[in-house]
Amino acid sequence: MVSTFRPSPRMSSSLPEAGSSKPNKGKTPLIGVLAMQGAFAEHLTALKRVGARTRQVRTREDLDGLDGIVLPGGESTTMTMLLERTGLLGPLREANSGGLATLATCAGMIVLAREVVDGMSDQPGLGLLDIGVRRNGYGRQVDSFEAALDVKELGGKSFPGVFIRAPLVESTGAVEVIARHDGHPVAVRQGRIVALCFHPELTDDLRLHREFVRLAGESE
Repeated sequence: MVSTFRPSPRMSSSLPEAGSSKPNKGKTPLIGVLAMQGAFAEHLTALKRVGARTRQVRTREDLDGLDGIVLPGGESTTMTMLLERTGLLGPLREANSGGLATLATCAGMIVLAREVVDGMSDQPGLGLLDIGVRRNGYGRQVDSFEAALDVKELGGKSFPGVFIRAPLVESTGAVEVIARHDGHPVAVRQGRIVALCFHPELTDDLRLHREFVRLAGESE
């Protein structure tokens, strides 16, 4: 696993606009981070560094009043089982469907995907993101790597993509691909959902978190 990264410059930039969203001026966005399993602490730190208010999400009540939510990396099967067991799966799906800004990384992307090609037949998921993914498609933990990525609309210097047991996007439907690696999509956007195969929270480059907070601060 990569443990040391060089920080990238903090840059003012914009991901593609989310439909007819308009700035919600004067409000500091409240971003929830699903905190049941996986690497949620690093996301909380990054979000605080870019000025967001944060909340750990473990129950359906924790969804109340959020402007956005992060579904972190971890183990997708365990994550979906815990979501179902705590009664959070349905309310989270409803919130995402209703336009709650969502950033999903690695396992979070798998939980959102409409198809997990190597998943269990009875494995629950949100099924909201129009992609098909293969779990651990880039290899096991020992195959972790970092790649310089050109992320659409970030501009300037490439983004340091950290891939750890990352899902491989094998098919796409109604999503916009905003970054590729070796010809495969590694970052996609669908409405107010941004999903990444890699881990931006494990770098010192805060551009993607900053832009997600900006997106969450916009009303639909």
